[in-house]
Amino acid sequence: MLDQKLLPHKVQVVKMTTHHQVAEAIRDMTVRGAPAIGVAAAYGMLLASNNREDLEAATKELKGTRPTAFDLFFAVDHMKAKIAAGIDPIRAADDYADTIVERCRRIGEHGERLIKDGDRIMTHCNAGALATVDWGTALAPIREAWRKGKEIFVYVSETRPRLQGMKLTAFELMNEGIPHAIIPDGASGHFMREGVDLIIVGADRIAANGDFANKIGTYEKAVLAKELGVPFYTAAPLSTFDLSIERGEDIPIEYRGEEEVTMIDGVRIAPIGSRALNPGFDVTPSKYLSGIITENGVLDPKDIRESLKGARL
Repeated sequence: MLDQKLLPHKVQVVKMTTHHQVAEAIRDMTVRGAPAIGVAAAYGMLLASNNREDLEAATKELKGTRPTAFDLFFAVDHMKAKIAAGIDPIRAADDYADTIVERCRRIGEHGERLIKDGDRIMTHCNAGALATVDWGTALAPIREAWRKGKEIFVYVSETRPRLQGMKLTAFELMNEGIPHAIIPDGASGHFMREGVDLIIVGADRIAANGDFANKIGTYEKAVLAKELGVPFYTAAPLSTFDLSIERGEDIPIEYRGEEEVTMIDGVRIAPIGSRALNPGFDVTPSKYLSGIITENGVLDPKDIRESLKGARL
């Protein structure tokens, strides 16, 4: 897999031969983005099976890496079921990855219809190909709109403290020639008021009532968008929906190390003795959503259970 910690200045592929290495890669964000984490975990289960490791222990280790992104749990359980059914683990992992790519492609098709020629679009964090194996979730509609000839412009939130927007989303857009500019997270309201036509973000877990967890800073964008009348969408495959959780308050929120806030490139910039609080995600209530863009179309967040009846999760 690509070591995303080194992007955009160095492209390096790291090879893994054990599920322990995959677990550490998920934990330290060598791989990140909910669908990509899920695919990595699927291959982690493949390695555990091939290495004749205890699958229950591998399941526990992989699921223990990061608590918020539901694709991780979905993928591990998917692989456990396939292996138990006697399906070749390599085929099962490859099929899972291909399914995620196809779902994201369809998210692009459905979401592109929301984008008009000349639109100014805002996004947050990185929900592109790097986060999903290919296409992306929030970036898939943007890519599709650009490929269809629509003139668009993208505001890219820097996404503190790890700067996934500046380092990764801008990297993807630059490589495809899509016009964009990086903005400070705190400038979102300023640019919305000046004229943003819609906002599309990703999601790490979506509850049954449409509340969703995404990278920290999403919630305040949604509140401002509501106040200013800017349509606000999240985009995610069905593997991100956790229908066992009824509401956002029940989504577990990961707290990460203080050093991500207090240090830059190994150098402390905060006063010695000052603590930092570093939630990786926040929860946005469904009342702020204009819709959820999925591979099955744009869903009304008030009617998720009905919309997903009979859907292949």
